[in-house]
Amino acid sequence: MTLSADILRGYTDAIILMQLQNGDSYGYRISREVSRISEGGLEMKEATLYTAFRRLEGAGMISSYWGDEMSGARRRYYTITELGREKLRLDRENWQQTKLTLDKLIGGQ
Repeated sequence: MTLSADILRGYTDAIILMQLQNGDSYGYRISREVSRISEGGLEMKEATLYTAFRRLEGAGMISSYWGDEMSGARRRYYTITELGREKLRLDRENWQQTKLTLDKLIGGQ
């Protein structure tokens, strides 16, 4: 099942921050990992991903640097900052509350 873009729109930053919490990474790798974890249910479009990177970096939640690849294209890597870790913690708390509320409203609970 492919997840609705409307549902995911508010969680793009949290998804990216969660991936970066696992270690520095670059756009294509994050995109592939999100697809793998979601079993194809979520495909992050390049424009969405890089718009989020710019927004997160501008807010001080991530920083970036150029990789030192010996072959192939040079990659821009992203790393989560302490501010980003705090944002992720708050987003995860909000997500838990959102899940509880939606279960009550539409989950038949």
